[in-house]
Amino acid sequence: MAIRIIGTGSYIPSKIEKNEDFYNHQFLNADGSAINNPNEVIVEKFKAITGIEERRYITKELVNSDIASFAAKKAIEDAKIDKESIDYIIVAHNYGDLKNNCQQSDTVPSIASRVKHLLKIENPQCVGYDLLFGCPGWIEGVIQAKAFIASGIAKRCLVIGSETLSRVIDPHDRDSMIYSDGAGAVIVEENDEDGGILAHTSATYALDEAHYIFFGETNNPEINDQRRYIKMYGRKIYEFALTNVPKALKTCLDKSGKDISDIKKILIHQANEKMDEAIVQRFYRLHKMKMPEGIMPMSINLLGNSSVATVPTLYDLILKGQLEGQEINKGDIIMFASVGAGMNINAILYQV
Repeated sequence: MAIRIIGTGSYIPSKIEKNEDFYNHQFLNADGSAINNPNEVIVEKFKAITGIEERRYITKELVNSDIASFAAKKAIEDAKIDKESIDYIIVAHNYGDLKNNCQQSDTVPSIASRVKHLLKIENPQCVGYDLLFGCPGWIEGVIQAKAFIASGIAKRCLVIGSETLSRVIDPHDRDSMIYSDGAGAVIVEENDEDGGILAHTSATYALDEAHYIFFGETNNPEINDQRRYIKMYGRKIYEFALTNVPKALKTCLDKSGKDISDIKKILIHQANEKMDEAIVQRFYRLHKMKMPEGIMPMSINLLGNSSVATVPTLYDLILKGQLEGQEINKGDIIMFASVGAGMNINAILYQV
């Protein structure tokens, strides 16, 4: 018996925000001072580092629970299951439902309860709850689903990663160009096939690192409203990730008993192209190997960083043949991995 993903779904917002759309922004340093470069230069440097050319934003009438339900419905349809048979709905997010031009996030009722309502699931024994774990939230949700199923508490779980970061970005902060919106979902259950979740690992570094990503004021000192925006210490995060994530990936692999040569793909959180490449290169270096070509599929160039949604969205796109030059086949061993606010790290070794 194996605990497996039996259905996937994703929602890619329709609104495309290109790098050129930021040419008219007033970007400022964190202290409010002017940046001594034209926006064209700022944007070009940004693209060279992150790999992002465009990103997706939701339209004005939508909120996070809406797009989470869209992805969930697709996963349920893909799994060909009765939605009333779901025991748990686990929704990973970080900012709740935030309406367009609204300063206050709404998390009552929970996003999971809202998704259950939107899916019109009647069964009261289907329990929904939210998971706040930074960008690694969806992977942590899958790990929790595995624990529920392995212990006999549940037979089938719906795990969603959904975020609308376009509603919490500071237009005066260069880092705002990183973030995007999206949702991905999977159905997890135990069945009599081989493979499934082979091993996992999770970690929280909070002694010195807890506030590397935080909610802060706008970079524009002339704005006096009470709104807060997603902020980060990019250099500290980069150094933290390169030091700790490769070791976490190795820990996960070692637990599985598999060899690094068995891995066909590494689906890592789409945070920053250069950082992701450096992480995976260091992982292979720990095994005295070079990073294989094509091992790390990327969607960040067109979809940006949608936090908890990047990994499940990437997985769904590849399975559905929608990411050019990439495929995952039955029996392939792949790794899901993420790092984010908290600072949290996790990984799963999974056989398709």
